[in-house]
This record gives sequence, structure tokens and C-alpha cells, in this order.
Amino acid sequence: MVKAFYPQSLAEALGIRAAESVIPFAGGTDLMVKFRTAPGAPPDFKKPILYLGHLPELRGVNKIPGGLRILPCTTLAELLQEDNIPLPFKSALEEIAGPGIRNLGTLGGNLCNASPAGDTLPFLYACDAVLELSSLQGKRTVPVEDFILAPGKTSLGEEELLTAVTFPVPVFKEWTYRKIGTRRADALSKISFFAFTSQAHKKPRIALGACAPRVIRSRQAEKEIYERITKRDSWNFPELKVLGEEYYGKLISPIDDQRSTAFYRREVSLRLIAEFLYKTYMQTREEQ
Repeated sequence: MVKAFYPQSLAEALGIRAAESVIPFAGGTDLMVKFRTAPGAPPDFKKPILYLGHLPELRGVNKIPGGLRILPCTTLAELLQEDNIPLPFKSALEEIAGPGIRNLGTLGGNLCNASPAGDTLPFLYACDAVLELSSLQGKRTVPVEDFILAPGKTSLGEEELLTAVTFPVPVFKEWTYRKIGTRRADALSKISFFAFTSQAHKKPRIALGACAPRVIRSRQAEKEIYERITKRDSWNFPELKVLGEEYYGKLISPIDDQRSTAFYRREVSLRLIAEFLYKTYMQTREEQ
């Protein structure tokens, strides 16, 4: 049987993390699958388990000036019930798996699993989320795009734990969240897409998941696309698709797998970008 630790405080958990090579365990919805050996068989964890999901210091949502601070062991179901969570984020959360998984799965787990298909990631990338990483030596902060290095790989140190996720909450003007899956619910993403403009900033923010080794977010592409769109009065959908391909074509590098083909992922990703740009910048003008 695998060894397990059940700390009574965050300080104790950090002490164990410093002294032992362990697997941090919150809800376990990804870890139970990752270490599964066969259907119905117990998972084969390679290291002792460090339980974290019960610690009050790692659960909850707090308002901060201009934004939110979410503690990593807060479950997805709890986030959906939280009044301070913005509707665009809830749109992503409510499409993650089914109620049973959302009752156990945590925001921190979705981040630390580091899957390019993680459903919370496009929103967090687009909103410039920053992660707080803690150890006995202190705390450091890392932008989400620097935290996730590759599929299944993060910059979390051997003695560190993820202790908070913070992001500014803009006043959303136009926003779109789309999860493309084999079915409408309880399915892994073929593609995930989140984009928005805010009342303060008309430049788009665009993030794409499951179509490259990491979530795609290019601030340079957003800036240049906005500058080009605003120089002309009219763009049709095919032109916007070509524009999106010019900036995102080389960034989108999907794979063929059991869920989809690379061709499908590329084509739909470019269409989602064009659809958002048309709705945001052209449709508004046509309606005026």
C-alpha cells in the first residue's frame, strides 16, 4: 500500500514537501487516471501521497483590488457556486466533465496536470493569471504561461506547492468561450477557445487550447491583428480567416489522436478566431 501524509496545516504540508519526495494530491481526478494500471485496479503511485484538499488554507475565493485570488484546492463545483467568479469563467467550468468530477476536481489540479486540453487554461491565459508557488524558503509568483512548460510538465519546484491563482477581472465587452468535443458534456476537448475584449481595452485577447503542446496566447498577434482590422472599414469572414492564419498558422501545431485529426483542429481553430473577430469588430459596425 502506498505511503500517505495527511497534514493538518499548510506549514506542515510544506515541511513534508521539503523533506520527502511526494505527489501532491487534492481531488485526484487526474492522478487516479494518470497512475491507473488497469480497469478496476488501484492506481500505482510511484511516490507517497501528500493530501492537500482538506486544508482550509488552500480553499476559497477572495476578492483583491481589481481581481480575484483563488486558492488551488477549491473544487470546480465550488467555483461554479461562487458569486464572484465571472460568467465567462463559469462557462468553461460548467463544461468540465460531469458533476461527480467537478465535485472533486480542483483548479490547482487542472493547472498542475499541465494538459494543453485543460479547460480552465484558455481563460487563465487570456486573463493574465499569475500563480503563487510556496516553499519553506518563501513565495514566488509565475505567470501561467511560464508555469506550464510542456504537456504534463510545470516549473513547480520539488519543494514547492501551488498556493494561489490570481487574475484581474475586466469588465467584459465581447467574449466567446467554445469547447469542441465529441459530445456536449463529459468529453475531453478537441479544441478549447476563449477570447474577449473589455470596456477598457478594445484589443482582443485570444487563447487556444488542445491545438499545440501548450495553450496558445500571442500578445504580438493580438496587437497586430487589431491594428490591421481597425485600418479598414470592412472585413468579410474569409478575409478574417486568412488574417488569423497569417498570425496563428505557425503557432497552431495540433496532432492526430483518438479524439480528432490535426487537420480538423487547425481548420476549426482558425474559424473560431475569424468568428470572434467578425462578431467583435464587424458585426457591431453593421448593426449601427
